[in-house]
Amino acid sequence: MNYKIFKISFLIYFFPTLLIGQSLTETKKFHVAGKSQYDDDLLSKEFHKKRRDALRAIMPDSSIAVFFSNPIRNRSNDINFDFHQDPNFYYLTGLNEPNSLLIMFKENQEYDSIIDNELIFIQDNDPRKEVWDGRRKGKNGVKETLGFSSVFLNSQFPDFNIDFSDFKHLLFVPLLDDIRDNKEDRGDLFSLYKHFKIKMEAITAKVNDKPLKELMAALREVKQPEELSLMRKAISMTCNAEIELMRALEPGMTEYQSQAIVEYFFKKLGSEHTGFPSILGGGENSCILHYSTNRKKLNNPELLVVDIGAEYHGYTADVTRTIPVKGKYSLEQKLIYNIVLDAQDAGIAACRAGNRFWEPNVKATEIIQKRLQELGILKRPGDVNKFFIHGTSHYLGLDVHDAGLFGNLTPGNVITVEPGIYIPEGSDCDPKWWNIGIRIEDDILVTDSDPEILSGIAPRSVEDIEKLMSEKSVFND
Repeated sequence: MNYKIFKISFLIYFFPTLLIGQSLTETKKFHVAGKSQYDDDLLSKEFHKKRRDALRAIMPDSSIAVFFSNPIRNRSNDINFDFHQDPNFYYLTGLNEPNSLLIMFKENQEYDSIIDNELIFIQDNDPRKEVWDGRRKGKNGVKETLGFSSVFLNSQFPDFNIDFSDFKHLLFVPLLDDIRDNKEDRGDLFSLYKHFKIKMEAITAKVNDKPLKELMAALREVKQPEELSLMRKAISMTCNAEIELMRALEPGMTEYQSQAIVEYFFKKLGSEHTGFPSILGGGENSCILHYSTNRKKLNNPELLVVDIGAEYHGYTADVTRTIPVKGKYSLEQKLIYNIVLDAQDAGIAACRAGNRFWEPNVKATEIIQKRLQELGILKRPGDVNKFFIHGTSHYLGLDVHDAGLFGNLTPGNVITVEPGIYIPEGSDCDPKWWNIGIRIEDDILVTDSDPEILSGIAPRSVEDIEKLMSEKSVFND
């Protein structure tokens, strides 16, 4: 090894502050001409505090709620997947780091002369690791940027003197069994969870996860103005990607090339991630609901289902369009497409406050059933689920299938409306309908009056899609 490189590597590992100029124990803000060079539209510490206060207001008396960060998940060997925070933990804290624990109390508690109604345990600053993996907030950063006053290191939790038997209710959601143990880290998630279970062993009768799931669903299903602002951005990114793919798509392209176009636009417009694996299914793959292999070559008469969602600051979109590879729908494709579109319009019209959550599904199904019978594709009304095999709606937010109670619709709910018809090869109908899979999905905000189609800028009608597909795209060059 070159001696100079070895010397620098040695110094970075053992004496990082000598080369970095100062310790990374303080989170630094980088500015040019007074403006931050990083995102300036993250949810504020006040937002997260209000969400904790809202949860505390509906917690039962003498209760304690416990939340863990998500595990770090391994991809292969020494490479991990990008860390993605547990949505409930992020919603309540704004902390996007692993190996953390939040404890909330209904009433103020006193611990070692500290009086507070919440405690957070976080990973410590570690200059040697931060050189490799990025900066951590540390105790001071969590206090300053996230607004917590009682911040502890995760390594302190095993010895922390908290008696869960003092409370009538212990609310928490068990973690999945995919936590790895870092035996050199006393404060990793494995250790936090192990010692939490030790502390609660004597009070298992008080432990209940169902109320906490319901409480969090009740909060998260009604989006706050700050959340809607981020969701509008994620949805706009997604719609613009759909639009550009309509311009660019042509026979001979592959599913993965169409995926590259939409995900390029996600990144170009500021998305950090996809909200879920992009679904771009052509031909026979249009009839596979969660198809994500995306390796097929796209041919002339085929349809392409484009089910995609950009994620922005934790919030995801979910928009689907089904477009003809050659730019024009065949007669059969157009007939099925317009059934799905009419079903979607009926479903969207049912997205009104006070209606049952499943009312859009009922309205959409009625139209699909009637019209498929008229075409002779459906032999018996009860067989409609052979061709429309999923529900019409789900909540949308921090998860693509977001938390919610599935009761009556309420202003502030954001749900999808996504009817579909799928006629795979071999179906009991005229072969001219085979391998037609069509889904149209939009993101709908329930209001005090008419529903708002948040994803409405992406064309939905046959005429508008064909017109847009006749335009030239920079990607065709």
